[in-house]
Amino acid sequence: MPGLESASEVDAAAAMSARTSYGRLLALLAAADGDVPAAEDALADAFERALMLWPRDGVPANPDGWILVVARNRQRDRWKSSAFRSSVVLEPDRHSGVHLDVVDPDAIEDHRLALMLVCAHPAINPAVHTPLMLNTVLGFTVEQIGRALTIPTPTLAARLVRAKRRIKQARIPFRIPDATVLVDRMPAVAEAVYGTFAIDWHSSGTQRRDCLQSEALYLAETLADLAPVGHPEIVAEAHGLAALICLSNARRPARHNSDGGLVPLAEQDVTRWDGGLIDRGREHLRQAHSCGVLGRFQLEAAIESVHIARRDSGTTEWSVLRDLHQTLNAVAPTLGSAVALAAVTAEVDGAAAGLELLDEVADRTRHFQPAWSTRAHLLWQAGRPAEAREALVKAISLTTDPAQRVYLERRLGELG
Repeated sequence: MPGLESASEVDAAAAMSARTSYGRLLALLAAADGDVPAAEDALADAFERALMLWPRDGVPANPDGWILVVARNRQRDRWKSSAFRSSVVLEPDRHSGVHLDVVDPDAIEDHRLALMLVCAHPAINPAVHTPLMLNTVLGFTVEQIGRALTIPTPTLAARLVRAKRRIKQARIPFRIPDATVLVDRMPAVAEAVYGTFAIDWHSSGTQRRDCLQSEALYLAETLADLAPVGHPEIVAEAHGLAALICLSNARRPARHNSDGGLVPLAEQDVTRWDGGLIDRGREHLRQAHSCGVLGRFQLEAAIESVHIARRDSGTTEWSVLRDLHQTLNAVAPTLGSAVALAAVTAEVDGAAAGLELLDEVADRTRHFQPAWSTRAHLLWQAGRPAEAREALVKAISLTTDPAQRVYLERRLGELG
């Protein structure tokens, strides 16, 4: 008998549609008239109706199609309303809704990349390109994005509201632009795809959010396919980004033990790494190298590749890693790259050398959790246990990921 699903089953089905299809559905709905906030409202209303009706009527065989039909009808009701007709000039091509008559989202052209390129339009403040893509296309909350980019939530929320209004006001078309325009916008899109990978990687805890990582990889490989051949720097970074996501996700099955506990890279069971993703990532990396230019994503992928090589050799080439990290820190200096360089340098030249590098960026890493956890590890190796415990306490205070917090608290206990 259909219907009468439990609340947990309905919530799970709605959550799955939200995780796997939100970006596709929003891009499709917003393509109608460029009104992103209105499309978000329609989609939110559809999900709310699903939570109300599915427990009684049953979860539909095609949940995404159901969500799309309800959201589409909400849009049509708005277009037909007197308030809308009195404030907006109706245009048959933009407001007829004919483009939404197909109810199977999988049978409709995927507008996600087009929406990302819209978000990277020069009419929109460049500072908001990446957070706008992360929010609209990839479904991250304002709080998640603000935390990752160290932007206060109210400030970021206001910027996003203005940017979404700008998309409609400027009537930016939802389409893949020609090569000349594509080159200018692709770096911002690549940054957003990288942000999807990075935010999820560092905040997923024990919950496998495979759909987001699949989304990031799909978009990265699509960018690699679209990258104009005459621009090797764009092609190299697109393949480098795809390689990085492949190689990092290859290790995902071994990142947590059966109890959900975090397993450090050096302790991971290499037999659990995904060989198919490793091969796929290495092929992307070869294509990036063949372009003859060097970039941030390609270097990060090369670093990941050296770690992955332990599966075959049984050892880690720390001196190679140090050279790669030094180059990365020169090409794309960030707090993360500086801390990683210190950690790798310690493996080659000793803990004191690593601590010296950390001290050089100490004024910029006071609230940067990886710097404190790395410092604690190196202080312990250097025979300074009291300082190591103090640094570890600070690292724990800055940790938001539950699995990582448990791991660090266990380490604190081991330090006495």
